[in-house]
Amino acid sequence: MNPDAVQKILDLNRQFYQTFAVQFSATRQRLQPGVFRLLPSLLKAQSILDLGCGNGELARQLGDDRYTGRYVGLDFSPGLLDIIQKSPPAGLQASFYQADLSESSWVSAVQGQTFDAILAFAVLHHLPGEALRRQILRQVHSLLAPEGVFLFSNWQFLNSERLRQRIQPWEKAGLSEAEVDNGDYLLDWRSGGTGLRYVHHFHLAELTELAKETAFTILETFYSDGENERLSLYQVWKAA
Repeated sequence: MNPDAVQKILDLNRQFYQTFAVQFSATRQRLQPGVFRLLPSLLKAQSILDLGCGNGELARQLGDDRYTGRYVGLDFSPGLLDIIQKSPPAGLQASFYQADLSESSWVSAVQGQTFDAILAFAVLHHLPGEALRRQILRQVHSLLAPEGVFLFSNWQFLNSERLRQRIQPWEKAGLSEAEVDNGDYLLDWRSGGTGLRYVHHFHLAELTELAKETAFTILETFYSDGENERLSLYQVWKAA
């Protein structure tokens, strides 16, 4: 993907998550089943870095479960971070920072710390271009403590006929099909107004290759969430 297309897509998603922060947060008032499945292992970690922490729902759950480790949440949306500030998680040693994963400087937010668990639930699929995704994963690799793990999920919206109907032509974002990669889609938003978001649909073979390229080993893979329990693809990686 050429740099101009990458920038247009990044700007599109930044605008979406700022304009619709409140509306988006209203649809994220509970954790997905796949995240709940991973919670027992998270509660054992001494330190957690949550990339794309959103409205802080996971942090609140960790507080409710009396998590005693160190938690750091990063998100690029001022609107979503404002929601956390208005309703902070109780009983949790937590810090939140505004940071954009598409900018290589995001690692400065954690000031050289390492983490037992790094999370990216519903995040990677919003980052355009193979080169950018590899860059971010190598940075994640560098922030993992020895024996640390990277836990993440990606939206599998093509498994839902209802969500397939949300796919829009690239021309609505000022782009063409030829300017984007295979697996890239433009989806609309219809709550509290109309908007557009970029989403990449990952396949297992693609993730396997991505793990290999960025020096990770895949420990676990499972599908979860939604009415058919196949709307999200979860994986757990460890530094190879």
